Amino acid sequence: MNKIPNRQIICETLMAHAETDKDIFVLCSDSRGSASLVPFAEKFPDQFVEVGIAEQNLVSLAAGLAACGKKAFAASPACFLSTRSYEQAKVDCAYSNTNVKLIGISGGVSYGALGMSHHSAQDIAAMSALPNMRVYLPSDRHQTKRLIEALLEDEKPAYIRVGRNPVEDIYSESDCPFEMDKATWLQGRGKTVKAALIACGEMVHPALEAAEILEQAGIAASVLDMYCVKPLDSEAVIEAAKASDIVVTVEEHSPYGGLGAMVAQVVGEHCPRKVKCLSLPDAPVITGTSPEVFAHYGLTGEGIAAVVEEILK
Repeated sequence: MNKIPNRQIICETLMAHAETDKDIFVLCSDSRGSASLVPFAEKFPDQFVEVGIAEQNLVSLAAGLAACGKKAFAASPACFLSTRSYEQAKVDCAYSNTNVKLIGISGGVSYGALGMSHHSAQDIAAMSALPNMRVYLPSDRHQTKRLIEALLEDEKPAYIRVGRNPVEDIYSESDCPFEMDKATWLQGRGKTVKAALIACGEMVHPALEAAEILEQAGIAASVLDMYCVKPLDSEAVIEAAKASDIVVTVEEHSPYGGLGAMVAQVVGEHCPRKVKCLSLPDAPVITGTSPEVFAHYGLTGEGIAAVVEEILK
């Protein structure tokens, strides 16, 4: 069982590259501990900026560094980064098209016990609505590493959301197929199936579990890891939808404006199929750990599989 959270992998990847690339700067809003960035701050104090609990300043300072040619990575809880500093993300990063990577840590319901103020169930919709802003939700530590390495090579703004806790491995160090802004097919490509499961972030593993349960019930399903929510890999969505009877999306997000809405838009325009969007509810989420919250709302392998079977009846 994996015990390394994606946030730690981000730190390790940035540290490995900061050894030789002195343009890499990391900024935090009193969040170096929760972002697992303490080792970076200790080893590279001249490439680290602590702004305190001031998310708006965090983003603006990152944009300023980027305007001076630096590779700025600004880390803060996703619930605050995507709301409190939204205008700065809109103007200083997206509109100005600056090389700022916004890292939303403890995304979704990671802060389950702290309630709605600390949940980020709107960040995909909010950040995706900004022109020039890309949105990524890596599904495991191996994909997270590949994503950060790819983002170090470009000069465009991006929002990356990761959870707080370790997640099960989808890939391995030696087998992690990755192409920037292209979904990863986990199973079922090239086959005619009953259901196409499209998931992002922490919901990819439950989608895979659902596909296994459905297979045991004689129902074939394909699975797409849509880590690149924006730009959405529309070609993969169309290919998956055309080869299936129904499309089911799974995300740790509000039912509005997220992965499900984007997939439904593509499917509706290019290859009409029934689309079912599984997500958090349009209501304050219950208090509990991430697994407890997911179980309550059916965002588990068993819950996803049950919905698919019910639809296919």
